[in-house]
Amino acid sequence: MSPETEHIHKSTHPTGLRIVTETIDSVRSLTVGVWIKTGSRHEDIKVAGITHFLEHMLFKGTEKRSAFDIVQGIESVGGYLNAFTSSEYTCYYVRCLDSELQKSLDVLFDMVQHSTLPLEEIEKEKKVVIEEMKMYRDNPDDYIFEEFTGQIFNQHPLGRPIIGYEATVSAYTQEDLKQYIADRYTPGNIIVAVAGNVEHKDVVDLVDQYYINATPTKTTTSGKQVLTPYETSSKTLTKAIEQTHFVVGRRSLANDDPERYKLLLINTILGGGMSSRLHQNIREKYGYCYSISSFNQAYTDTGMFGVYVGTDKEYVTHVKELIFEEFRKLRESQVSDKELSEAKAQLKGKLLLSQESMSNRMTRLAKSEIYYDRYITLDELVEQIDLVTADAILDFSKDFFNVSLFSETLLLPEEK
Repeated sequence: MSPETEHIHKSTHPTGLRIVTETIDSVRSLTVGVWIKTGSRHEDIKVAGITHFLEHMLFKGTEKRSAFDIVQGIESVGGYLNAFTSSEYTCYYVRCLDSELQKSLDVLFDMVQHSTLPLEEIEKEKKVVIEEMKMYRDNPDDYIFEEFTGQIFNQHPLGRPIIGYEATVSAYTQEDLKQYIADRYTPGNIIVAVAGNVEHKDVVDLVDQYYINATPTKTTTSGKQVLTPYETSSKTLTKAIEQTHFVVGRRSLANDDPERYKLLLINTILGGGMSSRLHQNIREKYGYCYSISSFNQAYTDTGMFGVYVGTDKEYVTHVKELIFEEFRKLRESQVSDKELSEAKAQLKGKLLLSQESMSNRMTRLAKSEIYYDRYITLDELVEQIDLVTADAILDFSKDFFNVSLFSETLLLPEEK
């Protein structure tokens, strides 16, 4: 057992609910998360966006708390309550003092188990979410990434916006929400993750109080649609904006792919900061952009990799050529020992610095459980990163950075 795992504990409740904790007794805080293994990819097209909508609705009141009581109960003790939805999971979480574990779990489980989903609040929240959609569409970065993701995962739920569509959101009924909770918010789909000055037994005992009479369930996997075949595509859009936005990318590696450490390092070398190849070449050398970066998004069974740049319309062709030139270099030339060593140090440094935050620690606990069914230690991550060689990166890049596998989305300013 490594020093890191001595402070990490896992239990499975008789209902199937899992509890993972990390004890850090040098702090006076906690981050408590209730994670549901359900996201937008598990939805039927008829109710697209319902996972995100339900996340909003769980703040609207329970059998014993009003919407105000929910947030005031946490904020009155100096805590912070929030939630987020992704393609594959939903998380409700509290950051608080270590004395407020019971209060935090009581509020979170009350929301998850006893939300009343008032009809008038459903109708009101539909308008709120539709305004949220408009806000994202007004942001060129959000808009182009939504369009690009739809290309990469065409005709698949991963390609749909997590927030859904105006037509689907407008049509939700109270029964739709109740049924989704019944189907997906089952104990076998729930992970409780806590990081900070906490005792594992205290969390287990509290969880038992809330699920003592619950029916045991297994993890629900129904609804996760099989991947559609990937076909490259090119799309050009226009919008009333000043700058041109460009994304080029392809389907990528799943969360548990053994090659993922190579791609993590390549992503760092290619576009992982101001010292990266793309930034130094396209911004610093030519001055063609203010912002350029690469991204790597991993899911259970697939992923998405690409490069984003905001530039002037007249530079787009040259910028694209320069990006593809960087791809060619990765395919044909070995990364130098110095560049590889620096990329490893950068990646490991980010991992270690992230441990300063209890929220990040809590998230690592939960995601390790969701994607690997076990805790992935920092020692293991560092070891895997260090094992990657320049030869391995070259071999991987020869196939991965074949430009014929990359799709493109271009967002141009409307003609005045």
